[in-house]
Amino acid sequence: MAHPSPRASVPPTLVDANRLWVDSRLRALVQRRVEAPLLLELGGPTHGGRALELGTGRRGTGLRLALDLFRAAAVDGVELHEPSVTACRAAVRDLGDRVDVQRGDATALTAATGSYDAVFGYHVLHHADAWRDAVAEAARVLRPGGRVYSCEMTARIVDSRPLRAVSRHPADGDRPTPAGLAAACTDAGLTLVGQQTRVAGCWTALVATRR
Repeated sequence: MAHPSPRASVPPTLVDANRLWVDSRLRALVQRRVEAPLLLELGGPTHGGRALELGTGRRGTGLRLALDLFRAAAVDGVELHEPSVTACRAAVRDLGDRVDVQRGDATALTAATGSYDAVFGYHVLHHADAWRDAVAEAARVLRPGGRVYSCEMTARIVDSRPLRAVSRHPADGDRPTPAGLAAACTDAGLTLVGQQTRVAGCWTALVATRR
């Protein structure tokens, strides 16, 4: 499937305040109270399964949710930035050997094909230069019947002038859209289970399963 042509440019970033939001308590609260419950509604739990989270951040909120809300037995996390890996490990130390956090790239996972029952991604794709590769990797490491759970800010907000002014993202003008994310899942061999798009198209939640 042909990818949409990226725009020649996006609005400039004047002050990069990404970190203030990404690992904030408010962000974690939204993830716990809004995003994860909607993903659970769309895709159901993964009782006793092995899960993976792409881009854990520093707090490890998604790792806890995989265990507590989605009922996974164990969850691994990959995070690109080493300081965040260190902080996340400390944040989830109380979870013991049910959780393992490693430095890794969502677009080139080291896990074997068919390793996981679920893959979670909370706002990680729009930070990736090659976000479709991350979708393809998530599909690859899923077992047949396994599910991808994804929440994303879409191009409509990520590439808007107000957000770009205070939040740095890849400048290729090719951030996920609701339809583009669904299409990337289909291209990766996944079947859409459910999707909801809210906030005037600025945010989308999607669950897809491996055939």
